[in-house]
Parts: sequence; C-alpha cells; structure tokens
Amino acid sequence: MKQPKGRGKHVLYLDFDGVLHHEDVWRHPRRGLYFGPKGVGHTLFENAPLLEHLLTPYPNVHIVLSTSWVPSLRYSRAVSKLPPSLKARVVGATFHTRMNRNLFDCLTRAHQVLDDVDRRQPGAWVAVDDALGWPKESLPHFVACDPVAGIADPEVTRDLVAKLQLHFGRPAEGPGKAPTPKA
Repeated sequence: MKQPKGRGKHVLYLDFDGVLHHEDVWRHPRRGLYFGPKGVGHTLFENAPLLEHLLTPYPNVHIVLSTSWVPSLRYSRAVSKLPPSLKARVVGATFHTRMNRNLFDCLTRAHQVLDDVDRRQPGAWVAVDDALGWPKESLPHFVACDPVAGIADPEVTRDLVAKLQLHFGRPAEGPGKAPTPKA
C-alpha cells in the first residue's frame, strides 16, 4: 500500500455531522441528504465559514476526512460538498476503498482516527468530532463538539483555537491572526 498524503504534515481530522452542521443528517437514495426532525432550521455546512476563518492563519494544515459520508457517498462526493478553500486542504480520509468496510464500521471514531494517525504519521494532528469515547492519551488532540451547534458553540470554538495553537503553533500577530472567540 502506498504512503498516504500528509505524512509529517499538520493534519486536522474532520467529521461533518455534529461539527460543520447539526448531527441529524439523513440520506435517501432519491431525496439525497436532508435533516431529520431535530435538525429542522439548520443548513448543511453552516459552520464551514467559521472553520475556514479559524484555519486561515494555518495555511499548512491539511484535512483528513473522518466522516461517515466517505464510506456512504464515496470520497470524491464527500469532498465535493465542502467549500473550495476547505476542499483544497483535503488530502485523504480515514476510510479508503481497500479497507474492509464492515471491520471499519465496527471501530469507534476515535479508533478510526488513531489507526489513520498510525498509518499516515502526521507531524501534528487535531481531531474535531462530536463522538465521545476517545482514549485518555488522545484527549490533548481532540476537540469535542456539541452535536447541535458543532464548532459554532463558543466553548468548542475556544477549545479548537487552543488546540490549533498548541499543535500547529501560535499564528503571527496582525492580519490573519487566529481569532479569539468571545464568551
């Protein structure tokens, strides 16, 4: 198997549901993607502009998709749903077609990401997800999202900014500096 992209690089592992929009997203073969009753009033990728803004001071951060959208829709369709600036950062996914889908689905999200960290060997990494159950030793790399507000929750935004700074370095002062979320 060839070496995955992102080896030695800064990597953000990114889930979609419960991070970039409300968690209650469903997929129907004819209807496509839609929100269930709990997600009414939300829009797909409503938090993507916030993530774009938070990553602006970190141009060397690559994205690895750690979302169920990849096994369901395929990698290229999942990537295509992102806005251009985030799409340009994507270098891979925790799931790929040479994997056993049933075995992959049996793993927790944390173990899917940690297996990819072992395989990809990024220089530094942060994972953003609404799934719980992350091993204690991985918590310094993990940003836990509110499944409804995702990264737009002010506490989550603060934690994400702090983890970006901790693992990817403090951005320079001035234009492009990482925003400090308001309380």
